[in-house]
Amino acid sequence: MLQFFYNEFGFFGSILLALILFIAFIFWFSGLAGLAGQQGSNTMRNLKILAAVLFPPFAIGWLIYDMRRQHKIIKGNNKQI
Repeated sequence: MLQFFYNEFGFFGSILLALILFIAFIFWFSGLAGLAGQQGSNTMRNLKILAAVLFPPFAIGWLIYDMRRQHKIIKGNNKQI
């Protein structure tokens, strides 16, 4: 498989592809961890985790959504100080 990537994309292309896949894996895994740590009903949390395992972009999208939500909360709290 590595030889296929090297033959198709060259040296820099295969390194870039490996980096992108590694970052996507890290974001997927951290999205799963964030979904697992949520408070709320067990049924809904389990369904979200199942969706994230079967469809990895769901976990990455949820992670980006949660980061933006927390940024808005922190930005709103700084104005009150």
